Amino acid sequence: MPPFHLAFPILDIASTRAFYSGVLGCAIGREDTRWIDFDFFGHQLSAHLVDTPPAPEPTNQVDGKAVPVRHFGVVLAWDDWQRLAQRLRDARSAFLIEPHIRFAGQVGEQATLFITDPSGNGLEFKSFKDPQRLFAR
Repeated sequence: MPPFHLAFPILDIASTRAFYSGVLGCAIGREDTRWIDFDFFGHQLSAHLVDTPPAPEPTNQVDGKAVPVRHFGVVLAWDDWQRLAQRLRDARSAFLIEPHIRFAGQVGEQATLFITDPSGNGLEFKSFKDPQRLFAR
């Protein structure tokens, strides 16, 4: 699968670098004074500094928790998701939704978790025991 590219707003380069590189383990790509690129599990993220904080994101209820409607993330292999969930726990990350299994025993069974980065951007990481069920209905 070809990598995707996503550009998104951030409020601070240093905290963004620390989170994506240090906490998530993403390699740093090109950078300038107002942006920094990351290798986000094989995809290119381009974090762009903004001078004014974006308006608060609308939320929807997911598993009884308010999560940002606008969010991004990746679907990882099962073992990679488990390692990332533990890495986030070890870093004492604040979860919007704790790592858990959704839809257990159903077609859409998946491991999932939600967090935000230092600028408030929502991220979801998920995994399927059976990757063929990613789009199953």
